[in-house]
Amino acid sequence: MKKVLFVCLAVFIGIMFVANVFAQTPEKKETTTTTTTTTKVNKTMTFTGEVTNMDTEAKMMNAKNQKGDMTFDVSAAKMKVEPKAGDKVTVKYMEKDGKMMASSVTVSKATKKKTTTKTKETTEETTTPAK
Repeated sequence: MKKVLFVCLAVFIGIMFVANVFAQTPEKKETTTTTTTTTKVNKTMTFTGEVTNMDTEAKMMNAKNQKGDMTFDVSAAKMKVEPKAGDKVTVKYMEKDGKMMASSVTVSKATKKKTTTKTKETTEETTTPAK
C-alpha cells in the first residue's frame, strides 16, 4: 500500500511540474497583418483674381490673376452672390482628382479709383496792331 501511495504521489508531483511549465509558456498570439493606407490630406488653398467666364450650367468658373488663369468647379461651393465676368473674387479651393474644387467663392466689392483731373484755364489776349 505504501508503494502505491508513493507511485501516486510521484505521478502527482510530476504532473504538477509539467503543468507549471505549460503555465509559463507564452500564449500563442494570433498574428494578423494590418495594412495601413495613407490618404493625402488636401490642403485648402486661396485664389484671388478676376472672373473671366462663369458657366452656370456646367458649374465651372474661370478666373485670372497675375500668376495665370485657373478653372474652378463651383458645384459644391458656398456663394452668397453668383459672380459675373469682371467681378473680383476670392476662392477657397482644394485639388481633388486633378480638378480645382471650390469650397467657397466670395465676391469682393470692386473699388473704383476716382480720377480727378485739374484743368487750368488759360486766357490769351490777342491784340491786333492799329493801322
